[in-house]
Amino acid sequence: MAAYLIADVEITDPLIFEEYRAKVPAVIAAHGGRYLVRGGAHQRLEGNAELHRVIVIEFPDMAKLKSFYDCREYLPLIELRQKSSRSSLFAVNGV
Repeated sequence: MAAYLIADVEITDPLIFEEYRAKVPAVIAAHGGRYLVRGGAHQRLEGNAELHRVIVIEFPDMAKLKSFYDCREYLPLIELRQKSSRSSLFAVNGV
């Protein structure tokens, strides 16, 4: 069953975030992930949550998603992302 990493990212330091954005796709692909949404225009339909840059990445299953998130190659990228943005990430199983 597919699993999805869903992120809302507010970029606070574009220069540092650009380094993250340049390096992370290869790590995602190495774990079977692929972008479905990568910061496109969005529109709130209900509620009052404020979204910034929305990312949705599909993985073959939750184990692959977790292997990506927990891998040693992603650890320094997490630090870059956290240094250059405020973000919320969620792992969600598909149907």
